[in-house]
Amino acid sequence: MLRELSIENLAVIENARAEFCGKFNVFTGETGAGKSVLIGGVNAILGQRVVRGIVRAGAEKAVVTALFDELSDEVRSKLEELGFSADDELVLSREIYADGKSTARVNGKTATAAILKEIGEMLVDIHGQHDNRILMSNDSQRDILDSYAGISQKLDDYRENFRKFSRISRELKKLSEEAEVRSLKIERLKTAVEELKPLNLEKGDGKRLEEELKACRDAAQTAALSGEAYNCLTADEGTAALEMLKIAENNLAKINDPSGKTEALKARLHSAASEIADIADELWEISDSSAEEREAVLSEKVSAVKKASRKYDMDADLLVDYLEKCENELIELSGADSRIDELDANKHALAEEIKKSAYEISELRKNAAQKLSEEIKKELVFLDMPNVQIFFRLIPDKITINGMDSVELMISANLGEEPKPMNKIASGGELSRIMLAVKSVLAENDNVPTMIFDEIDSGISGRAAQKVGIKLRELSEKRQVMCITHLAQIAAKAERHLVLEKSSENGRTFTRIFTPDFEGRKNELARIIDGSGSAESLAAAEEMLKNQV
Repeated sequence: MLRELSIENLAVIENARAEFCGKFNVFTGETGAGKSVLIGGVNAILGQRVVRGIVRAGAEKAVVTALFDELSDEVRSKLEELGFSADDELVLSREIYADGKSTARVNGKTATAAILKEIGEMLVDIHGQHDNRILMSNDSQRDILDSYAGISQKLDDYRENFRKFSRISRELKKLSEEAEVRSLKIERLKTAVEELKPLNLEKGDGKRLEEELKACRDAAQTAALSGEAYNCLTADEGTAALEMLKIAENNLAKINDPSGKTEALKARLHSAASEIADIADELWEISDSSAEEREAVLSEKVSAVKKASRKYDMDADLLVDYLEKCENELIELSGADSRIDELDANKHALAEEIKKSAYEISELRKNAAQKLSEEIKKELVFLDMPNVQIFFRLIPDKITINGMDSVELMISANLGEEPKPMNKIASGGELSRIMLAVKSVLAENDNVPTMIFDEIDSGISGRAAQKVGIKLRELSEKRQVMCITHLAQIAAKAERHLVLEKSSENGRTFTRIFTPDFEGRKNELARIIDGSGSAESLAAAEEMLKNQV
């Protein structure tokens, strides 16, 4: 619970410190004394947004520090989870600079406003001046019912499934809308793969194939010319060189030449024939080449590569990369249909789970609604609304992130009137008491140790104010209660009374917070009663304090 609050340079408060008891604490003071500043300081400690201009004029910064003790196990666990020590006491502080920036600390260790807020939500439930209007909202009425029903975890699980269902639905819609475009893209990718994959291209093949084709063409030409030369030497038509040499040699052999000249010529012809035969054999080997076949294959491939390069406007190396990209995209796009089937199955399964959970939540709400209505009514009867009728009306609605119910709080404050929606008939005083009744009932179900009410007495007086004071005192038996009030009936019920007193000095306004003794408290109550501190009001104040419950 909150044991101590220290404020420096926050608006009209230059330096003030307040200590609190563990039960019912009240703050009183004249209008403008700084009660709203006090609430602003508490909000700062709880991580709420701070505004430029809240720092006291002339000061560099404002500092708000709060001491909490008797920490619950949940708070200790949260502190450890966030990386802070979890001793018997907790100190939260906030420094607010004149330029609007701020720094936060938890037990002296630097933190963020978000961390203060996360911790603060477990420490303090603050009900501001305008929070009664929350009751006018159907969403808030539903939240009150859900809080009482204790279905927060079930709702969290339901909402997570609902969000997942929505994400899947959006993805399915997108995939369906893209189906035609995807089909055309798949066809284009398939065509590219079918055209490029048979080329079996690797990096560098463009230049290598051109060079190999040139070499093949040169080799084919050599083979062709060598074959023609071979034919000239060895053809059987009777005109080949080797055959003519043999005929010449035979003719010389028939000549009878005693001089021996023809014999020498015959020997030379025989030698020439042997040399030409050797030349013919080598020409045969050169002409016997597969270069022509290889040239045809290479020529076809080079032509195909050039055609693909022109079509896709990229060289052979880029075609290798493009083929890989097309294959990968094709795999991804071809999996879209299976993805659609998978998503569709998940969507239907989630839809069934959501319907089931929505029905279960609705039943839990219906069961809780009757009990909560009865408990709130009991509190309101005590708070001087004896003829009140109040209940939660659940209206079946389409399934949304909040379930399948529209929740509306219905009320009739006067005998003979039909219950109507809260947001149409409740007065300010009724709203204050209804909110107090709700807070009293819900206090049984939460673990927040400190409740702060900023002017919960709005719109009430007399006997109703007396009852509100008793109810706050009663509530403080279960929780630490703090209340800012303008009603003596409520202030008199407090176990600790703190007064905010405003004064002026040297053209500046100052506010101090102090705890008055019995006489001081009597004077303060008398001031609240009639503003004059008359004998009658002093007597009434003394009577209130003596009759304090």
